[in-house]
Amino acid sequence: MAKRIIQQARGHGSSTYRVKPTAFVYKVRYPKKLEGKGTVVKLLNSSAHSAPLAKVVYSDGNFYIPAFKGMIEGQEISFNGEVKPGNILTLENIPVKTQIYCIESRPGDGGKFIKAGGNSATVTRIIGDKILVMLPSKKERPFNIKCRAVIGQIAGHGRLEKPIIKAGKNHYIKKARNKLWPRTSAVKMNAIDHPLGSGRGKNIKSKIAKRNAPAGKRVGLIRPRRTGKKK
Repeated sequence: MAKRIIQQARGHGSSTYRVKPTAFVYKVRYPKKLEGKGTVVKLLNSSAHSAPLAKVVYSDGNFYIPAFKGMIEGQEISFNGEVKPGNILTLENIPVKTQIYCIESRPGDGGKFIKAGGNSATVTRIIGDKILVMLPSKKERPFNIKCRAVIGQIAGHGRLEKPIIKAGKNHYIKKARNKLWPRTSAVKMNAIDHPLGSGRGKNIKSKIAKRNAPAGKRVGLIRPRRTGKKK
């Protein structure tokens, strides 16, 4: 009897294939009020985030946001003041061509977009009650004018430039977020362990899985937009 393939085991949701809750000890969010100032008291490392986090203390408590490039401890940031790196503003108060990050998807959700190290988005146009923002993928996305964002570029740029060199380092990088590593190619498995296994000479033929196929069969091309060679 064959064992479950990796897609089935991960989809089952056991502790083996789940991120440890301790990785998300810091929750990234914004203050409730859109006024006042805060002070950066500490820059922290979080295993669940690719950028350093900043602990900001203000009159009603504290919160955590991703640090911007050049942020220092003791720095003061404003929640609705002038346009300068680190300040938190609504999109309606941010001029065009300004770099921003940690953008809210809906007003008050705490920031969902552009939170990876080294990234930033750019405000491009204003159309009615929507602000168009150019994301790092070079796609424009409309946002509500009341959504908040941080001015500047998120810290951690260049983290992927240094080569990993040792397998042990990559092991701990992936282990922190429970990513699947090392990944075994499906073609190199036995036929009993994977639908694409064996191959008998590795003359691979692409397989198209049905959209409603079970986890053990959803392998290969998952409902592609098109197939065949481009002409």
